[in-house]
Amino acid sequence: MDEKTEKIGRFFAVCDELVEGSYVNADSKISEALQIIATCRELANLFAAVTDGFDFPSAKQSYLREYTGKGGTTRIAAYLPAERQDVLAFVFCIFVEIDRGALLLGDFLLRYFYVDGSYTASYGVFAERMIKPFADIVKGCFPECGKHGRAIVLREKSDAALHEFMQSLPAERKRVMGRELMKEEKDAGELIFAELSAAAARHDLTEVRALLAAYRYFLRYICAEGRESERIFALAKDL
Repeated sequence: MDEKTEKIGRFFAVCDELVEGSYVNADSKISEALQIIATCRELANLFAAVTDGFDFPSAKQSYLREYTGKGGTTRIAAYLPAERQDVLAFVFCIFVEIDRGALLLGDFLLRYFYVDGSYTASYGVFAERMIKPFADIVKGCFPECGKHGRAIVLREKSDAALHEFMQSLPAERKRVMGRELMKEEKDAGELIFAELSAAAARHDLTEVRALLAAYRYFLRYICAEGRESERIFALAKDL
């Protein structure tokens, strides 16, 4: 095994440990992942390219934000960008801020991934919704270095459809949520879009399909079906 394959393979292993591991070890694993990037030319070049010109402060405002939840309550949620390179840049910058202490992992988890006040449960949501999509994209950049390289290549068609689907969601949300809706309808719509975005970002195709069934019913209920929504459903057939 050459040095490149060994280092990238180790990076994949650390990412898997972050996804499958616990909150207790997360800080040290994030530091280890960043150290591997710093010592691996291929990974360093990848992250230098995706972060070139990336506006992290603006991204935080866009993807770490409030929305109105059930009953009109204000909720805070974290989203991933639609572009794959921006997902890499965004999560990488979060890792860097955690590693240098500018962002406290525990506070971050309870603010954006809150589950019953538990660091462990909140970390599980963070790992599934952000770290796993991030790791999957990096693995797709180096299919020859992963254990499941062939499977990654075979998923390319589905990934391309999912990518286009994610890109279509913001415009669809703007179209639907811009209508004159009752407060309960707005709350339901925001919840569906938040969950669709999260499920698509973590490549949970089963949940995406289930949520789309609910979304179709929602569109019929508010009389908002149209060519734009049909395009969303057409894309989903290729997932």
